[in-house]
This record gives sequence, C-alpha cells and structure tokens, in this order.
Amino acid sequence: MFGLDPTLFFLLCFCLIAACAFEFVNGFHDTANAVATVIYTHSLRPTQAVVWSGIMNFLGLLTGGVGVTMSIIGLLPTELLVDTNVYHSMAMALALLISAILWNLGTWYFGIPASSSHTLIGSIIGIGLGHALLPEASNKGVSALNWDKVIDIGQALLLSPLFGFALAIILMYILKKTITNKEIFKEPKKKSPPPLWIRSLLIATCTLVSFFHGRNDGQKGIGLVMVILIAFLPGYFAINTSLDMQMIKSSLATVQTITAKIDTIPLSEKERDGLAQLKKSSADLAIITVQDLNPATLSTDQKFAIRKAALTINKFSKKLIESESVALSEKDKSLWKKATAGSKAPFFTFGASSSTGMAGVTDFAPNWVMWMVALSLGLGTMIGWKRIVVTIGEKIGKDHLTYAQGASAELIASLTIGLATAYKWPVSTTHVLSSGIAGTMVAQRGIKNLQGGTVKSIVLAWVLTLPVTILLSALLFILFRSLAG
Repeated sequence: MFGLDPTLFFLLCFCLIAACAFEFVNGFHDTANAVATVIYTHSLRPTQAVVWSGIMNFLGLLTGGVGVTMSIIGLLPTELLVDTNVYHSMAMALALLISAILWNLGTWYFGIPASSSHTLIGSIIGIGLGHALLPEASNKGVSALNWDKVIDIGQALLLSPLFGFALAIILMYILKKTITNKEIFKEPKKKSPPPLWIRSLLIATCTLVSFFHGRNDGQKGIGLVMVILIAFLPGYFAINTSLDMQMIKSSLATVQTITAKIDTIPLSEKERDGLAQLKKSSADLAIITVQDLNPATLSTDQKFAIRKAALTINKFSKKLIESESVALSEKDKSLWKKATAGSKAPFFTFGASSSTGMAGVTDFAPNWVMWMVALSLGLGTMIGWKRIVVTIGEKIGKDHLTYAQGASAELIASLTIGLATAYKWPVSTTHVLSSGIAGTMVAQRGIKNLQGGTVKSIVLAWVLTLPVTILLSALLFILFRSLAG
C-alpha cells in the first residue's frame, strides 16, 4: 500500500498507533489537570467531568489550526525535514515517539504533573543533537538545531508557569477584597456539591482550560503524525498539494521584489549569509514553479525541493524582517511577512493549513489527521485521571483546595494557554495550572502553605524532563540510524 514494502507499511502503522498513544497519554496525563478542580470540589461527578473535558479538548483541537504544530516541527534541523531516505526518517520518528511516551508514562505512574510539552520538545532537541553527531551530518554540533525556535519556545515554557503563579496570587487577592460571600473561600463539603453559582463558575473554568488545552497541547500530536507521514510517505505529504500554485508564485514574486531592495552594507556577516541563502532558495523555487504545475502530479524530488526552498525562505525571512539592520519601509515588511508567514489566523480555524502565505506549503495537516488526534486526546481524557487529580487537589498545598482557589487557577491557566496559542507558542497546561494552584495556596497563608515534598517532585520533573528526554531520544536516534544504515 502507498508503494511501501510490507515491513515499511507495518512500521508506518506502528508509528501512527504510537503517535495516537502519545496523545492518548497526553489526554489522561495533562488533561487531568483541567478536571481536578471540578471533581475535587464535587461540582461534577468524575464521569461527567472527564467526558465533558474530553469533548472540549476535541473541539479545541479541531478549531485551533496547526500553528503550534508547526512551531514544534520547526525545532528540527531543515536537513532532517527534507531527508528523502525513508529509513533515516523512520529512525527519527521512532526515537521521538518512544522517548516521549516512556517519560510521560513514568511520570504519570508516580502521579507527578510533568509536562507533555517539555517531553516532546526535549525529544525533538535530542533528535537534532543526535543527528549532529552523525558522521554524514552537514551541520555539526549545536548549530544543527533551529536555536531561534528553541529559545522562543523555551522562554514560553519557562515564563508561563511564573506568569500563572503570579497572576493567581493577584486574582485571589482581588477576589478576597471584592467578594462578600465567603462561601467561595470555604473547603468543599464531602460529597456535597457547592452552591449553584460557584458550581457554574468552576464548570466554566474547567471548560475553558479543556478547550484551550486541545488548541495548544493537542496540536503536538498532529505534529508527531505529520513527522511520521512525511518520513514514510514524502510523495504524499512533503508539501500541501491542495495549494494554488499561483498563490505560491505571487508570494514568491513579492519576496524576490522586496529582498532585492535590501542594502547589504549594514547587515552582519550572518545576516548577509542568510540573505544569500534566501535569494538562492527563491531562485530555485522560481525555476520549479515557472510552469503551471499541478502540485498533486509533482515528483517526490520536486516536492522535496519545493519544501526545502519554502522552509529556507521562511526561516531567513523571519530573521531578516525582525532585524534592525534591514532598512525597509513598514509597508514592505508587512507585505513580506504576509507573503511568507501569512495573515494571522482567525480564532476558530477549521482549515488544516496555518498560513495563507508561503508557510502554507509546509505548515499543514490533512483533516483526517486532526480528527484522529482529536479522538485520541478526547478518549485519553476519560481514562487514568485519578493520580493527577489527587496531586492537584490535595498534595500541592497544606490546606484543602477551596472553590475560589480552583476557579482562580483554572481561569488564569485558560487565559495563559489561550494567549500562547494565539502566538503559536507551545506551553505546558500542567505547569501553568500547577503553578496557579501553588499561587492560590501562597495567597491563602503564604509560602509555608505549600507541601514541600510535592513541590520538589514537580520542580524536579520540570528540571529533569528536558535533559532526560534529550539524552534518551538522542541515543535512540543514533541507535536506530546505525541499524537503518
């Protein structure tokens, strides 16, 4: 099937199932954070909570586009994303999947709210570093990675929990000063639901967190599936074959016209090199697209050539647009950005492409992939939630979680994740919500109100996730590449 021999077809099926398994685990590992407060406060029964959360995760993913997906994939070196050797790409996909799933399952088993985002990003960085150590790699050492992307995403992952912690303290302070009904600051009564208005508030915040978790975390599964499909079936998935070639030509013409205006004298040596690579890739793409070609009938080599050119153009365009050394009018920069990254996606994005510009050549996912991942995430949400719920509800603070604390933490988490998704930043629902809970506990009775053992475990998982997954995926990648030849 698809022109693959039986062994490769089996491995393709295995990798797709493993990617769904990752998202399934993400569902009951990360999404348990969203339902912890409504279950713990008896606002919803466990079955009701996880089913409702699963549905909202499902809807969030389907309407969130693929912007975060492509930010994740963009961490990989371009050389790996255009490797036509199926076995090399297979080694990458297997190393990525196995390392991510192993760490997620391990932390879930011990009830530690670790981050699937950190896990996946660490695995991807490990792939890049493992590739750099190979004798045939053109880029050696740390330069093999897309460090601009790594830094952007690293900042988002680092700052979002701190943001959640601080805002949760502020919100609790505001609530104490403005709400006269003290019922909201009381501990949940055993097996008794809270008053209707409190219950409605908690259900609303749970809904928001679940929805935005689907829009952000859920896209990581899409990224995994696309890496697999490009690896095994490049002839079908190397580029978005549903694109209008005239749109590509028009965007390319805009890029060439504007880049020709750039004065190279003020540029640094690195920027000049980037501009030269951009112009070369633009020329290569112009040669390929000079004819009125049908994307669906292009050869695999042509598709990879288009993919490589588009990735290079967009990579260096972003750097040059943001550079203070590039003397262009704001109008030219705006047109350039629109021609490459495209217009900002609407809040509800039902299409499978994240861009109307040249980024749309590579930044896409078929609708069936989005449905498959959404179902995996939604079903996973309904299983295995207990361990994380207990940690969130009882083990972060010395006091039991109150209604106000649960609502505050989830409201801050939903806002943080929603904003991050709008800027295509992958953030950790786990860390944002856990830090929000910690912030509400501090607001209640100070830092002494935190349980040191649990906080240390969460911080330790936070600190160890990246180095462990980087090392594990790098070793697995090198092993699989040596076996693949």
